[in-house]
Amino acid sequence: MSQPAACFRHDLVRSRQLVCAAWLAALVDGARVPEAPRPGWRLLEVGCDGAGDYMQAHVPGALRLDTNAIEGPPLWNKVADDTLLGVLWALGIRHDTTVILYGRNNLAAARAAHLLLYAGVTDVRLLDGGFAAWQAAGLRIETGPPPPCLPVADFGAPFPGRPDYLIGLPQARALLASADGALVSIRSEAEFLGKVSGYHYIAARGDIPGARWGRAGADGDVNSMSAYHDEAGRMKPAADIAAFWGPAGVVPGQRNAFYCGTGWRASLAFFYAWLMDWPDICVYDGGWLEWSRAVACEAA
Repeated sequence: MSQPAACFRHDLVRSRQLVCAAWLAALVDGARVPEAPRPGWRLLEVGCDGAGDYMQAHVPGALRLDTNAIEGPPLWNKVADDTLLGVLWALGIRHDTTVILYGRNNLAAARAAHLLLYAGVTDVRLLDGGFAAWQAAGLRIETGPPPPCLPVADFGAPFPGRPDYLIGLPQARALLASADGALVSIRSEAEFLGKVSGYHYIAARGDIPGARWGRAGADGDVNSMSAYHDEAGRMKPAADIAAFWGPAGVVPGQRNAFYCGTGWRASLAFFYAWLMDWPDICVYDGGWLEWSRAVACEAA
């Protein structure tokens, strides 16, 4: 019991929502754990494509969620609400289902975590460090297809439960013009300064005028969030994150809309701010991809 209990961090208001590999392993093995979820909890491995990797090795009992089911082209925004609701039903997820997420790229899991919170799922948890943390701990793995999953017929609450957690282009423009809000760019320094676009499918370089730089990770790697993580890929202390957010004008006493290129890095920044219990946060879903295309169309 002592090892899983030690996983919970004292620097996070929502400490139980960031779980460690030891706690998850004990839960999967049927042991008694602190902050145990209600019966019927779901464990999801989240990724984009990559079904073969899942088949070769995954956390025992994990279902699989492909991000292509929850976001789509051309802007890689959230799918329509009725489509998202159908995905949750098929996975057996209601508003009161505990959902524990991890990924080989934990940004994919964060993307799903944000949309689950938007949907109104009240107990969403993320494995700190993702599947890499599980593997590093030498924990038991499972192979083959996902286990059977009993779908549900209703969400059990109004859907979406937290529409304020996501904004589109008009709201992003309004927030940028307001005195009590900020668009927060979760992109590398080279992206923010316009040296690179960061994506092979985004031609435009630059960033949203007036946005505040919330940092991300290494230049040239849109999957890096090294500013937020220790060497093992786990979340840095909340105070460390607040220490670089604050001087950039990213503070809890305002509405903060996080964005990146298309949503993954922004979702992780959102989730960490949510763990800290920041009161007024959201993700600008379209990010630089949508903004740059809209500006180009208006200039044509």
